[in-house]
Amino acid sequence: MPALTDPTPAQPWTLHPDRALPADPAVRPIARDIYAQTQGLPLVSMHGHVPVEWFADNRAFPNPAELIVVPDHYLVRQLVSQGLRNEQLGVRPVAGGSGVVVEEDPREVWRRFCSGWKHFRGTATRFWLETVLVEIFGVTQRPSAESADAIFDTVAAVIADQEFRPRQLLDRFGIEILATTDPAWAVLDDHAKLAADGLGERVVPTFRPDPVVLLDRPTWRADVESLGAAADEDVTTYAGYLAALRAQRLRFKAAGARATDHGHLSADTTPLSDAEAGRIYAAALAGEATAADVDAFAGHMLFQMAAMSAEDGLVMQLHPGVLRDHDRAKHALFGPDTGFDIPVTTEYTRSLRPMLEAFGHHPGFRVVLFTVDEDTFSRELAPIAGVYPAVRLGAPWWFLDAPDAMRRFREDVTETAGFSNMSGFVDDTRAFCSIPARHDLARRVDAGYLARLVAEHRLDLDEAVDTAIDLAYRLPLTAYEKA
Repeated sequence: MPALTDPTPAQPWTLHPDRALPADPAVRPIARDIYAQTQGLPLVSMHGHVPVEWFADNRAFPNPAELIVVPDHYLVRQLVSQGLRNEQLGVRPVAGGSGVVVEEDPREVWRRFCSGWKHFRGTATRFWLETVLVEIFGVTQRPSAESADAIFDTVAAVIADQEFRPRQLLDRFGIEILATTDPAWAVLDDHAKLAADGLGERVVPTFRPDPVVLLDRPTWRADVESLGAAADEDVTTYAGYLAALRAQRLRFKAAGARATDHGHLSADTTPLSDAEAGRIYAAALAGEATAADVDAFAGHMLFQMAAMSAEDGLVMQLHPGVLRDHDRAKHALFGPDTGFDIPVTTEYTRSLRPMLEAFGHHPGFRVVLFTVDEDTFSRELAPIAGVYPAVRLGAPWWFLDAPDAMRRFREDVTETAGFSNMSGFVDDTRAFCSIPARHDLARRVDAGYLARLVAEHRLDLDEAVDTAIDLAYRLPLTAYEKA
């Protein structure tokens, strides 16, 4: 067996300027020219999960592990797949999780992350992480067990700087607008604080009603009570429940919200009669809703959310097709986003028909459709977006916001839907420092796709550049235009 070389090179760790651009020597120079026109554009981050309190409080990040490792479930799940446990990576249990010994030493969490660096090879997470470490923190050593402490010290020195606070990073990262995701019962005090400080148009809320419309959520009743308290509505009746949802949507809109966000298992939008919806709602309050009731009410409420969007103008974001918390024991122990969400086959054509027949041509309705089921790109989603004026195709997200998946998306949907029916890139992350890296990757992939069209004489270069700017900047502003 040949001797293995040292996996950590002696020379400083740098990133190739052409990473993720096409390898074809006839296409790469064109891609470089296109990418150069989008590289410095502002970031429009209209769907994400960075906590709003980070910006409201504007405190220093505690340490590298708490900033980069612990909150990033992409990163954590990859290391868990190699035998580490959530708690070894600093993930803390929710209430009732006593007995779990959590690693409290951020250096030890960081060492485990760096020791597992090889496991990220070929993944999108690798691209984001290396961009963050090299370009934001100035790291010059590739992560490894040997380099872990030195890298920790480098990153710690950067985050200790007063200019590395969340609000200051909005400017450093070039973020023009960032949307947080907030529960339906939020009173939005943190957003009010940001507005008072002049950031109300820059950091905006997004209305996420899933916990109060999916009847099988374990905290559904308590969350509905919180909704009623926030809206000052009697939610013991179905009519009061709908009134509370409408009131909270208007509160969000007044606070600058552009959109709502819906993560149902199914894309079903079949409406129920008021009487049947009221019956199921009463049964749920009594703890007597059946599995069929739960599914029917979820589809009905997506239809109701669409109807409310047509009224108030909030953009509806729908990303179904994920079986949340596949490992129920992990979810029970550690809470949301720790139970390993797994995609499932998703049907859109029949499921969305009731909603689109009712609102697909409505001038006040806009919906952005996402998927993690690639089979639906060309068969269902592109044709839907190619005919209904209310529909925009959301960017590849989650498992699909990776170079090859992004290329497949462009190849599968563009010929049917065209570029103008896209949402532009949506980063969908809670890993704040990875936002610039994710947008950069999307811009590189789009530059490569457009460069091939130029090389094949299917677009002129000026058209390709204009389209690249659309995808990176103009289209997300348009798709999420304030009503």
